[in-house]
Amino acid sequence: MDALFIAADTALRTLFAKPRASAACATLPEGPTTLNDAERHKAAGLMRVNHVGEVCAQALYAAQALATSNADLRRQFNQASADELDHLAWTAERLQELGARPSLLNPLWYAGAFGLGLLAGRMGEAISLGFVVETETQVGAHLKSHLDALPAGDHASRAIVAQMHDDELRHAREAQAAGAVDLPLPVKHLMRAAAKVMTTVAERI
Repeated sequence: MDALFIAADTALRTLFAKPRASAACATLPEGPTTLNDAERHKAAGLMRVNHVGEVCAQALYAAQALATSNADLRRQFNQASADELDHLAWTAERLQELGARPSLLNPLWYAGAFGLGLLAGRMGEAISLGFVVETETQVGAHLKSHLDALPAGDHASRAIVAQMHDDELRHAREAQAAGAVDLPLPVKHLMRAAAKVMTTVAERI
């Protein structure tokens, strides 16, 4: 019952409360950011996508922590969720600085990700961890593409994305070390297709 209350609290805090980071972004901007209107619009769209990714990360880890009976694994999921909460706060703050709003569909994204996380968690520890590995690996590649796509002068956004990239790949390595299995190729393709839909829609809505 406690785990259920924690999951509900995570959902409410993610969707309706202002996220607060436990630490400042460790990656420092290379210099001051100066953007024209077109660059600001581009950066806002990309950072909105990244914010949605962190909303989904909160849902995934909350669901997987709820699904497991392994206390050590639950702690691992909760620690990863704490890292992702920093990401959520950084991206939310950056959106505000850019004069942009989060995705209007965040409750939908959260619900979908929670369902996937719960399903993965119910399929056993190795598969649940494999889902983490594949998710974080795909997110890492996505963040790398954003480093290439963000305006060159948007040092503030680029610093946040660079730190997120490092953290996501660390989560993948930790899940691998904890006993993850490699997911079947069709599942990986399905996850990639779903992520493509989410990022395309979230950049605009």
